[in-house]
Amino acid sequence: MSQALLKVSGLTMRFGGLLAVDQVEFEVRRDEVFAIIGPNGAGKTTVFNCVGGFYKPSSGVITMDGKSINGLPSHKVAQHGLVRTFQNVRLFKSLTVLENLLVAQHTHIQTRLLPGLLKLPSYRKSEEAALKRASEWLDFMGIRQYANREAGNLAYGHQRRLEIARCMITKPRLLMLDEPAAGLNPQEKRDLQQLIDQLRKEYGVAVLLIEHDMSLVMGVSDRIMVMEHGKPITTGLPAEVRVDPRVIKAYLGEE
Repeated sequence: MSQALLKVSGLTMRFGGLLAVDQVEFEVRRDEVFAIIGPNGAGKTTVFNCVGGFYKPSSGVITMDGKSINGLPSHKVAQHGLVRTFQNVRLFKSLTVLENLLVAQHTHIQTRLLPGLLKLPSYRKSEEAALKRASEWLDFMGIRQYANREAGNLAYGHQRRLEIARCMITKPRLLMLDEPAAGLNPQEKRDLQQLIDQLRKEYGVAVLLIEHDMSLVMGVSDRIMVMEHGKPITTGLPAEVRVDPRVIKAYLGEE
């Protein structure tokens, strides 16, 4: 069994008197795609926001590779190798596709004022490396022909691929995908499943996924956790989750 990369224990989140997430526990292993599913209002996105540093949990422990990331802001969480996309695509829409990928690398580029002003070799070298990485991801995602187009003018499916490329160019160890299939047509969803498989196999990235499209979830996930009313009700293999009476009850209700 592969070692856990992300561990979440006793995660609880309150908003005033509302208990949104209650004692959630799970782990994501280094080489797997782990999905969180559940009806609307189950607490999935709140879990994501706590793990990704957008919310500070009321209680619980979150570790990345054995190091606590509890309560860290999102940019600090990213420095531990954990990055995320959003249900609503969040690109710099007035910048070009290429510029979006360069901005994402700002922590890797030599940005000290003097080297930049004087165009010293160290600055030029880091700038060239950033352009090379951006070019590689444009090719990988099949969007090179749109490199100089404003991101906001891309077709929606291409915006999704750019958003994932912008995450991957930072060299994460864990990629969090929030409803990546939302707004995609059937062919784009099949392409997305293939892309997730490629990212794991070729780049060794683990994936934590929230998704409502069950065909995608069942096709790409190694394990699935199902939530209802802020709590996990079961975790298991796709074949096990599909036939679990608690899952059927949560989604379909009872007579």
